[in-house]
Amino acid sequence: MHSNALQNYLSRLQSALATTNLWLDEQGRARGRYFNSTLTSAFQAIRSGDEGRVVAYEAYARSYASDDQGLNIWKLLENAANDDESVELDRLCRLLHTLNFYRQPESANLDLYLSVHSRLLAAVEGNHGMAFRRILDVLKLPHAHVVLQLPLITPSQRWVLTHVAENYRRNGFRIGLHAASLEQAGDLLDRIRPDSIKVDISLANDAQAQTHVLEQADRGNCNIIFRRIENRKRLQALQDANQTASPYLVQGFLFDLPKSTLLTQDESRLVFNYTDDQVPEPVAPLQLGSYAI
Repeated sequence: MHSNALQNYLSRLQSALATTNLWLDEQGRARGRYFNSTLTSAFQAIRSGDEGRVVAYEAYARSYASDDQGLNIWKLLENAANDDESVELDRLCRLLHTLNFYRQPESANLDLYLSVHSRLLAAVEGNHGMAFRRILDVLKLPHAHVVLQLPLITPSQRWVLTHVAENYRRNGFRIGLHAASLEQAGDLLDRIRPDSIKVDISLANDAQAQTHVLEQADRGNCNIIFRRIENRKRLQALQDANQTASPYLVQGFLFDLPKSTLLTQDESRLVFNYTDDQVPEPVAPLQLGSYAI
């Protein structure tokens, strides 16, 4: 447990009735209620690209299911909620993820990636990041380990992305972005100066461009995360293209599926020795798109 404040808060939730909007279930997981849906958290590891060491987790909001195979909440609710309700859902999800992550001892010294839905970009006001910062301060949790991950944008949203990034940065959070290409990743590095940028592994097909972006990111103290690595072939191609390049991170079904519990030390060890027939099959509802919170 990271703090007595968090322990005390969880103890109060433990005694809460399931008729409230936030409570702990019999497994100790925080669960919340929104639009008659029961929400909880699932986490997927982000690993170092050279040795597979877990350095962070990304959180996803899921409808509650005992087998961790709940549905993507944003997919279900984005058309039902207006902008104000979406902000409310975003705040509920952040609190759920924070509680479910930091209640587990395996979270120590690891980063937590929390995504911001694209619908929220225009709704973010000056106090949006401050509200979450205050929650972390009250619970005595390390906001410096939280990365707020902004969605992929269109060219017309460039100014909005800059505004939102600066809002969160002023409140002490680190900023993560998505890039649609290696070229866009380079532009974001120059213009936004984020702490991380996610790039789809399908773009990892130009060794020279990759090397250039990774070197640029290394100079800017930014992590490039190659995501959606689902088979050994894609991982091997990435490793072959970056043998002498700067460090990078990886994430995907090749290594693990999102689930409520963080990996133990033994489970989090190097998994780059998977063969394709050992890779777990992804479950259809667990779509790792920009909708996940």
